Amino acid sequence: MSEREKRRAAIFVSGSGTNMENIARRIRAGELAMEIALVVCDRPNAFALKRAKRLRLETFVAVPKTFSSKEEYERKIDEVLRAKHIHLILLAGYMRILGSEFVRAWPWQILNIHPSLLPQFPGTHAIRDAFEAKEKQTGVTVHFVDEGVDTGPILLQRAVPIRSTDTLERLEERVHAAEYQVYPEAIRLVLSGKVKVTDRRVEML
Repeated sequence: MSEREKRRAAIFVSGSGTNMENIARRIRAGELAMEIALVVCDRPNAFALKRAKRLRLETFVAVPKTFSSKEEYERKIDEVLRAKHIHLILLAGYMRILGSEFVRAWPWQILNIHPSLLPQFPGTHAIRDAFEAKEKQTGVTVHFVDEGVDTGPILLQRAVPIRSTDTLERLEERVHAAEYQVYPEAIRLVLSGKVKVTDRRVEML
């Protein structure tokens, strides 16, 4: 695929940006035929912005409280994304729930990665919740974003065993390591054009 044909992605971040950096490095290694055209962040002090600067990625910081409403905030982001000719939105530790209007404007063009085997353990503390529930395994899910919370059609999952000797910190390390493998794999599937969502189910063409 030529440079001109590469898909243009926006990555949404709120925290440290490790998944963002992993994706950027996969692109530079020639493993993903796309470019990160923009990094969108809702927190001006997020460490992800320092990573983005180091990687020479363009950033757009939009702080929700500076807008009159969530709808106005997301309309501004939508405007910026369309000006950048974005094809795909990748949520990578973005700690806000996208509104229905925004999600409908980008049908099945938004991916999220979640640190559990959805539908088990949705929400913010998924790794801790699985650990405290003494499950035998947890994992990683990449899914398309719908108007719910962690409820969109599942694209790819990978199990991570929970060992009897695990601490929460060790489990977190292994789950994050799985994320760094699974998210690029899922993105590659989408870029291949062989993924279709029909009746909320992911089909491989």
